[in-house]
Amino acid sequence: MGSTGVAVVMVTVMMIVHADIKPQKDFNLQRFGGRWYRVGLAYDSPSFLPLRPLLTASMGIVTPLPNGSVNLTMWEQTPVGCLTKMYHYEAGSVPGQFSYFSLRHNIVKDITVVDTNYTEYAIVLKNKVFNREYTQVALYARSLKVKNEVYQKYKAFALSRHLPRDSIMTPPPAENCPVNGH
Repeated sequence: MGSTGVAVVMVTVMMIVHADIKPQKDFNLQRFGGRWYRVGLAYDSPSFLPLRPLLTASMGIVTPLPNGSVNLTMWEQTPVGCLTKMYHYEAGSVPGQFSYFSLRHNIVKDITVVDTNYTEYAIVLKNKVFNREYTQVALYARSLKVKNEVYQKYKAFALSRHLPRDSIMTPPPAENCPVNGH
C-alpha cells in the first residue's frame, strides 16, 4: 500500500474513532477568527510530561479563508526565543472541523472546535494516529485570563477524553512573545 493508501486508512480510522465528537453547533468561522491565546493544554503523549515546565501560554491569529479553511499564525516561547509558526487548516466536511498535514510528524491531524462562545473561550480537540492514537485538548481564550467555570469546563472535557489528570495544565504567560503583542 502506497503512502496515499496509508493516509486514507489513517484518516478513515480517525474519523471512526472520533465519530462521537461533534463541533460547536452552528459553528461560525468569521466569528471564530482573530486573536486567541492558548491558555490550557492537555496531552496524552508520554513525551509531553517532561516538557510541561517549559510551556508558556502562546498567542495565535486565526485568519478565515473564503473556502472555509483557516490560516493560523502562532507565536511560541522556546528556549531559543520567540518563534513564529504558520499552519494551514483545511476545512472538513462539517463546519468547525479541520485537518492539516504535520510536517513534524509527517501525518494528517484532525482538529475540532468542540465548544466556543467566540468572545471568551474555545475548547479544541486535536487528534492524530501514530503507532497509537494521541489526543490533545486545548483551551483558547481571547485574553490570558479565563473564568474558573470555563477552566472547569475544559478540564471536564479533557477528563472525558481519558486524558491523565496530571497532563491537564494552564501554562504561565510568555514574556515578550510575541514581541510587543504582534
